[in-house]
Amino acid sequence: MISSLSASPVLAQSQAEQAGYRLLERGWIDDAIGQFQQALRQQPQSVRAQLGLAVAYERAGRDGEAWQAYQRVLGLEANNRQALLAVGKLGSYRMEWQAAGIEALTTLLQTSPADNGIRAQRALLLGYQGRFAESIADYEQVLSANPSPETVLGAAQIYTYSGSYSQGLALFERYLASGQPLSEAGAIAYSQTLQQTGQTTAAIELLNRRLQAAPNSIELRAALAVAYERNQQSEVALRILSPLRTQPDARLPLARALSQIGRSSGSSDLYREAIALYQQVLAATTAPSSGFITEVADVLSEDSTAQAAALQLYERLLADSPDQPAVQTKRLILAFELGQLSDRGLQQQLLALLQPLPAGAALQQQIGQGLIRLDSPDPSLLPVYQALIDANTPVDFLYFRLAQIELAQNNWSAAKAAIATYQSSRAGQQDIAPALLLAELERRQGNLEASALQYEAILRQSQPAPIVETALLGLSGIRQSQQRWAEALAAYEELQQRSPQSQRGRLGYAYLALQLERISISEAESVLAQWLSDNPTPTAQNASLELLNLVATLPPASNRQNLYERLLVVAPEHIGLNRRYAQMLAQTDKAAALAYAQQLTPSDPTQIGLYFVQGEVAQALGELTLASQAYEAALAQQPDNTDALSALGGVRFQQRQLSEAEAIYLQVLALKPNDWQTRRVLAELKLAQDQPIAARERFSELQVDALAAETQPPINYRLQDIELNFLRRRGFQPLWERY
Repeated sequence: MISSLSASPVLAQSQAEQAGYRLLERGWIDDAIGQFQQALRQQPQSVRAQLGLAVAYERAGRDGEAWQAYQRVLGLEANNRQALLAVGKLGSYRMEWQAAGIEALTTLLQTSPADNGIRAQRALLLGYQGRFAESIADYEQVLSANPSPETVLGAAQIYTYSGSYSQGLALFERYLASGQPLSEAGAIAYSQTLQQTGQTTAAIELLNRRLQAAPNSIELRAALAVAYERNQQSEVALRILSPLRTQPDARLPLARALSQIGRSSGSSDLYREAIALYQQVLAATTAPSSGFITEVADVLSEDSTAQAAALQLYERLLADSPDQPAVQTKRLILAFELGQLSDRGLQQQLLALLQPLPAGAALQQQIGQGLIRLDSPDPSLLPVYQALIDANTPVDFLYFRLAQIELAQNNWSAAKAAIATYQSSRAGQQDIAPALLLAELERRQGNLEASALQYEAILRQSQPAPIVETALLGLSGIRQSQQRWAEALAAYEELQQRSPQSQRGRLGYAYLALQLERISISEAESVLAQWLSDNPTPTAQNASLELLNLVATLPPASNRQNLYERLLVVAPEHIGLNRRYAQMLAQTDKAAALAYAQQLTPSDPTQIGLYFVQGEVAQALGELTLASQAYEAALAQQPDNTDALSALGGVRFQQRQLSEAEAIYLQVLALKPNDWQTRRVLAELKLAQDQPIAARERFSELQVDALAAETQPPINYRLQDIELNFLRRRGFQPLWERY
């Protein structure tokens, strides 16, 4: 009796299990689920019943319940092969399941290392996680062993998402040759590959066909919008995206599309809308993958208002896994842009991190993609860029950065060669950036008109807003160098018309219009105040040359002391900023102004601008010895610099070293024979040396020349003073002084 009673639950459980499996084989899934649940109520520790329930849930499309059931199987039997395989498969269904899926497949590979089906699935999940180096290492092994079309399709997607577009395209073509249809995810990735390889029209046609067949697909709609934006059809792109704005489950695809459209069109509003959506999705994701966190951080890092949050995300990634050279590279560059790391500190840490270059093609590609973010790489980083190029890293834009480095070192032929290499690449053929760099190269070589013509040719073409901004800023800079002020100002005005959101356009116009007295000081200050309200913390990234010039053009003001100091961290040798800061100090604390002036020496002695600032401040404070030393330092670098000679002559005049002052001004006159102001100073020197007759002769000559040229004011009163003083010295009194 006891024996019979004790055996009956096992018998019932066995019968329920068997019934569940029979029903499962017949396709009666709901009935099978009931049988397995009954078996588990009687014997909760039954691996077989739990596994049957997991399979039934999976076949019923109840993925969440299937996932939990498989986890319970593994809790009972950690190495259950069927459950591990299922977890690996389900891992591709949801972001939060990917890590567990990778772990399950890794466990299987420890006992079955030659199973390429398992390895291919792990490669796919690693790719979804953004762990491209590991993913591609798996795919390289699988693709060499006659893989299935499904595996080729997965590899094509991951190679595309990693940025290896040429390899991705080859794999898609290999898959399509098998005659198999593209999945929706495959079609989206294929369209991205087509766009990146110059076939945007084909990508649009593909996505339009797919969206017509599946009009409710969020992912297809978002991908089509991006394709239209790449085809410079922003209005169409936004119209296609419009239905997604009211769908809560469309936040991530919408964020991805808006970030790309905002970046391409130069719309900060769209880009910040994308950032807000990314942050919402990240906050709502229970266990975000490292790849998704990296994606969010990358997007946030491109907007000044979100860079601090991006830095926190990079640091979060490194806290979990410190050995990530690509993430470390991005973190260092962002810390530099936020002003938390000096230029020299960035160089030193990047060189320590990337020399020697970490091994692995996929990792090197990620590092290269991180480094291209650095807008103007220092020449000291040349070995890193060269190592990436020598390793055939498939990041074409590295050649553009190499050209910038060569240009910074005045290596014109090497710069042109690097530009030509980039232009010959697929990416370079679609990129206007080389034309912009060639314009800059012409400017550096002194060919100002050739540079201007290059910019004007770019502007005659239909270009995205960021390109228009760069070209017009460059053109304005050329016209300023040529002292063609009206044309320089017109370039800023055109920029404001064509890109009203351009902050650099507004700042540049205010700076130059103030100099030309087209606007008042208060109007220029209001432009600066608006910029500061949008950008409370000036950084290396947002402190443009136009901002620096505007602050340096406005009169010195004590309420801008903090701004001066922040900007001088970004641009420590900007001449105008240093001048205004020293002048501001002199208004309230002459000792501090003098101390500041004393340390104003350039890091590169050949760049003599700071010597002039030092001299000016010292003269204003009456420190003529320091002023003399400053101008002498400038002349040690450029002995024939007439501005430095004139300034030194002025100091000697103030020191009453009149003979030496005269000798210096005669040297200036030898270099600039017709310079009216120098001749006037020499005339004044004759007076100071008590030689009124010689002075009168020189002033008379100046008067004749001024009247002929109609460019200088008459000097009748100066001549009259000389004559009257001469009469007094002879004992005569003018008629009007006798009474």
